[in-house]
Amino acid sequence: MGVAITARVLSACLILMLAAGCSQAAPTVVAGRAVSMLYNPGRVGGLPTAEGPSGPRGDVPPVTARVGNSDGGEIDRLSMFAIDDIEEFWTQHYADSLDGRFQPVSTLVSYDSTDPNSPRVCGGDVYHLPNAMYCRRADTMAWDRAKFMPTARKYFGDMAINGTLAHEYGHAVQAMADTVNPLTRTLVREQQADCFAGVYLQWVAAGNSSRATLSTGDGLNHVLAGLIVIRDPVSTLDNPVSISDEHGTALDRVGAFQTGFDGGAEMCAEIDMGEIRKRRGNLPHALFESENPQSDLTIDEHVLSTLMEQLGQIFALSRPPDLATSGKCPSGHEPDPVAYCPESNTVVVDLAGLQEMSEPTDQSTLSLPQGDNTGLSAVTSRYALAVQREREVGLESAAAALRTACLTGVAQRRMAEPMRLPSGPGLTLAGGDLDEAITGLLMNGVVASDADDNTVPAGFTRILAFRSGLHGDVDGCFERFP
Repeated sequence: MGVAITARVLSACLILMLAAGCSQAAPTVVAGRAVSMLYNPGRVGGLPTAEGPSGPRGDVPPVTARVGNSDGGEIDRLSMFAIDDIEEFWTQHYADSLDGRFQPVSTLVSYDSTDPNSPRVCGGDVYHLPNAMYCRRADTMAWDRAKFMPTARKYFGDMAINGTLAHEYGHAVQAMADTVNPLTRTLVREQQADCFAGVYLQWVAAGNSSRATLSTGDGLNHVLAGLIVIRDPVSTLDNPVSISDEHGTALDRVGAFQTGFDGGAEMCAEIDMGEIRKRRGNLPHALFESENPQSDLTIDEHVLSTLMEQLGQIFALSRPPDLATSGKCPSGHEPDPVAYCPESNTVVVDLAGLQEMSEPTDQSTLSLPQGDNTGLSAVTSRYALAVQREREVGLESAAAALRTACLTGVAQRRMAEPMRLPSGPGLTLAGGDLDEAITGLLMNGVVASDADDNTVPAGFTRILAFRSGLHGDVDGCFERFP
């Protein structure tokens, strides 16, 4: 959030390059059924939602001479293994839906971003450049084996390497299929590449790869989290971001990835600014503009009181819940760091835990977005349970968890525009705030959990429910998740 009183959400706790551990335990997963197959908590992209292994099926072979400047180490072995798999997929399926002809990338280069003597890649110096990239003019794909890939793997798993390189290979596919031109905006290029990565990873998740596996629960959630790490940087007053640097918000990127995962490569080729605007719907432009300066609030009792007052205005309950910033529910249910007590109609907050969840990450490092809206969206989700209590629906089910995410989305949409409260200005979301919420939905699921803190396994489904609220209203949430 970046106005009068700001809000930025989510405890993401995974910092790429300067990583910190996560103290939040993931909520228990519950079974259930939603009204639409799209929101079915038991399925994702047409596949059953299931936990299981994610990564190579067996031993990873040595690096071949195809990789230039390789040290022969584990990262290069995994990267070459991933590229072999990606190329097998496109060799088999490129002609199904894309124009042109598939041709494997001609040059692969590994480099060490900590070595000042690293070779130039794509005509540029890669010293202090932790990244992965595809250069169209040279038909070259390169990755940093020293920092970028190892840290991605450490915090997001082996399949983060496949996900990263599938995105870069998506840029190569663009060139082959001629889906972009020199005037195409960076945002469109990146969205298409995210989408093409989703097409490949659906193939892996469906069990079609002979080399790799990907679970549709935690495995896919971690791949998505890794994907959004390489996102459009949010502007600060000290570091404004040019529109030419845009990769898209977390909501954009997950949406594009899901388009490919659910719909296939043909839909990826159709992504343009018109399609992106349609996907963004009527959400305020400010939520997607990286030029919006960001700031973060320290979450304290005053901020929470303002949030509760604002949610009271948004939902207009006959009996709004009370707020407690210490203690636990009469039932003994303790906040982690938030809880809703239906027996007393109270939102209980562990203030210290919420402040830790809301601690901003350093946006100059490759990090998952975390900030004040991490915590504020979590509190909002517990208020959403009070909304459901007043409607006299069940609070302990998969449907309740998804309904909670939907209602939280409704509130966040309202908070994206300035609100005047009897006590003064309300909290207003801005660019970067939804990113924080999306990361939390993937990594801890609090926003999409029921009154017992149980969530549904697929981050896709949690985000879909949240997105449906952003584009909908309160009644729509109850109709969609009865």
